[in-house]
Amino acid sequence: MKITNAKVIVTCPGRNFVTLKIETDEGRTGIGDATLNGRELAVAAYLEHHVIPNLIGRDAHRIEDIWQFLSKGAYWRRGPVTMTSISAVDTALWDIKAKAAGLPLYQLLGGKSREHVLVYGHANGADIESTLAEVGRYIDLGYKAVRAQCAVPGVKGTYGVAKGQMYYEPASSELPEESVWDTPAYLNFAPSLFEALREAHGPDVELLHDVHHRLTPIEAARLGKSLEPYRLFWMEDASPAENQEAFRLIRQHTVTPLAVGEVFNSIYDCRTLIQDQLIDYIRTSVVHAGGITQLRRIASLAALYQIRTGCHGATDLSPVCMGAALHFDISVPNFGIQEYMRHTDETDEVFPHAYSFEDGFMYPGDAPGHGVDIDEDLAAKYPYEPKQLPVARLKDGTLWDW
Repeated sequence: MKITNAKVIVTCPGRNFVTLKIETDEGRTGIGDATLNGRELAVAAYLEHHVIPNLIGRDAHRIEDIWQFLSKGAYWRRGPVTMTSISAVDTALWDIKAKAAGLPLYQLLGGKSREHVLVYGHANGADIESTLAEVGRYIDLGYKAVRAQCAVPGVKGTYGVAKGQMYYEPASSELPEESVWDTPAYLNFAPSLFEALREAHGPDVELLHDVHHRLTPIEAARLGKSLEPYRLFWMEDASPAENQEAFRLIRQHTVTPLAVGEVFNSIYDCRTLIQDQLIDYIRTSVVHAGGITQLRRIASLAALYQIRTGCHGATDLSPVCMGAALHFDISVPNFGIQEYMRHTDETDEVFPHAYSFEDGFMYPGDAPGHGVDIDEDLAAKYPYEPKQLPVARLKDGTLWDW
C-alpha cells in the first residue's frame, strides 16, 4: 500500500490546529495531529517542505521504518518541531494500518488492558470559594479526578485560571501577553486551597495540581511536603525538567506523587527521571513525543520502574491526538490517567470522532483506525489566527518560567 499524497490542513475553530492527512493508492487515508501551540506554522512548513516529499511512494505499512527514517535518518534530530511532525506521520500511518485491518487501533496495540480510561478535568476559580464550586461542578458531571487551579491573591494572571468555564486556552494574542509571578505568595497560599477542597469534597475525589515549572527544586520540595496532608493524585511540572537531576532533590523531601513531561519530545528527555524513579507519572503526549511508536517505547521503559502514564491532553491538542491517546491508554499496561479538556462545539464539528465520556471515564470507540476524522470543507471556514502563549515575569521584572 503506497503513499500517493499527503497534505497539511491548518484550521482555527476557536484555536489553531494543524492536521496531516496521508493518502494511499488503495484509497485509504489517515490523519495525525501536528499542532504545536504558538508554533503551528513552523510545523506546517517542516511537514510541507521536508517531510511530505520523503513520504511519497513509501509503503504505508512500514511504520517503524518510516519512523526511523524521519528520526534517525535526519542529521538535525529531535526538538519540538521535528518530533511533532514525526508524530503526525506516525499517528496517520497507524490510523491507515488499523483501517486496512478493519479494526479499532487498540486491537493492533495488543488489545484492551482495561475497559475504560480514567480522565481528569480542569477546575479553576478567581478565589477559593469559586474554585470549590467549580470542583464540585466537575464532580457532579461524573469526574472522579479534577485538577484544581486558583488565582493567588495579589498575583495578576495566575497560571491555569481560565477566562471562562470548561475551555482553557492560554494562547490569546498575536504577541505574548505578560503575566506576573510571585513564588512566596503562591507557596503560602496553595496549601490553604487544598485544605479547603478536602474539607468541602471529602477524601474520595482525586485532586491534581499543576505548578507549571514555576519553582526551584527546593521550593517544589517545600510545596510537596506542605500538600502531603491533602493526598494529591499528583503535583505536576513542579520545576523545569531540563535538569532531570533536579527531581532527585524534590524526591528526597516529599512523598507527594510527581508528574512531568508534557513538553518532552523524546525518550532521552525522561530517561533519568524514569530509571532513577524520580517521578511517578510520565506525561508525554502522542503529538509531541514522536507518535504512538515512541510513546509505547517510553511507556515500556516506565513500566520497568512502576511508573505510570498520564498523557497531556489540553485543548491545544486536537481531537485527533485525543483519539489516538485513548487507544494508547486503553492498551498500555501501566496506564495511570488521561488529561481531558473538552474542546469547543466548533472544534468537535470539524473533527467528528468516535470517542466518548461517561461517568468520569473515556471510551475510544470501536471505529476502524483511531476513530477521528476531519471535515475539510468545514475546516476551511476557520482560517489560521496568529496566537502565542504568554510569558511570565517576577514582580521585579525578571523573566520567569512559563
